[in-house]
Amino acid sequence: MNLSDMLGCADIGQLSRIASVYQCECNSNSKNELIQSILGAVSRNDVFEQQISSMAIEDLRFLNSLLFETRDAFSLEELLARAQQSRFNGPEAASAVQKETKGQQQASGEKSSSNQKSAKAAQPKRRSKKTPVMKESSPRDIIVKFKHQGWLFNGFTGPNRYLFQVPEDLKQRFRETLKRKFAAQLVYTDEPHVYRDEQELLQADIRGLLLYIHHNEVTMAADGSLYKRFSLQLLDLFSIKEELPGKGEWRFGYGKYFHHYPNRMSLLYDYCMQMNYFMEEPLGLRLTSGGQERLLSAPANELQLLYKCWLKQYKGPIPNILALVQWIGGLSDQWVTAQSLSQVLVPLIKPFYYDDAERIFQHRLLSMLVHLGLIRLGEHELHGMVIKTTKAGRAVIMGISLEEQDRLFMY
Repeated sequence: MNLSDMLGCADIGQLSRIASVYQCECNSNSKNELIQSILGAVSRNDVFEQQISSMAIEDLRFLNSLLFETRDAFSLEELLARAQQSRFNGPEAASAVQKETKGQQQASGEKSSSNQKSAKAAQPKRRSKKTPVMKESSPRDIIVKFKHQGWLFNGFTGPNRYLFQVPEDLKQRFRETLKRKFAAQLVYTDEPHVYRDEQELLQADIRGLLLYIHHNEVTMAADGSLYKRFSLQLLDLFSIKEELPGKGEWRFGYGKYFHHYPNRMSLLYDYCMQMNYFMEEPLGLRLTSGGQERLLSAPANELQLLYKCWLKQYKGPIPNILALVQWIGGLSDQWVTAQSLSQVLVPLIKPFYYDDAERIFQHRLLSMLVHLGLIRLGEHELHGMVIKTTKAGRAVIMGISLEEQDRLFMY
């Protein structure tokens, strides 16, 4: 439904609240006048862009989490969870800072404590004054604000009363307006002299892995990983060289197999397991009938399947990964510096344990998108690291099927 449809279903109380936000001058007792005034105000680009420019970063993160969803309805619980995820500086962050500084305070405390006590004794007692603390918007406050701005509507009858929607035409305008806003901050360049393009390499290595299992007795260690010699032989076979994690080495990553294998190999292994190409048995890995079929021919939509597997692996640590990838794909249709893209998108990324937002952007997003063949990574002599979305990358990210495309479309 579009904004006009949802306004038509809203009651006069909600319409009056929306009209007051946009400072509409009309008869507040006339539903028709309220609707026409609101539509007129929202249709003005200057008003719409002003609304977006004045948004707090938490509101922008919340909005961003809704813009690229294929679903058109959300429960209140889902919206509250997304609004909570948009707040990066909550009590947990404050607690972490306190713990981090506690050691420093203890180290210097012994020396300064006696001086502080004597100075405190010499000073006259004063009545303590409480510093006024500004109340932070709660997740529910964010949802109420979006409702008052006419950006969120809940249903009016039956079960739909408990579901919320963003008007489809507003979604499109949000995407277009934010894209212009983000693009204005980016640095676009000419083509670099050298760049990496890994299109189809991951698919080739899937076949290489299955062939290796077919021709060798691949056994597993007690911890469920391949024995080191098998892992090293596979890494030598693969198109992209990676280092195997050291035995007992502490490692942090995403996906089921990150603690056994490097990032690219972990994705490849997990994908083959999800597709049931081989099975882990007590005696080792065994190729299935599905794996035998994959040796003969690859699925026409294998790139999309790999992309979905990666999204599934990384969505837990990066809840808004779909929106972030959409922005990367949409903003890098030309060569763009990774630094300027980072400055635009990193504020939308929530840190995850030992990964700060910048590391997530560089290593969990850009590096893996290169491995998937969705973006090219270059080194510009003046601007440093630059990226550009491939044609196949744009098609996959936008959800366009590649099944009917000619092979030349990949380049």
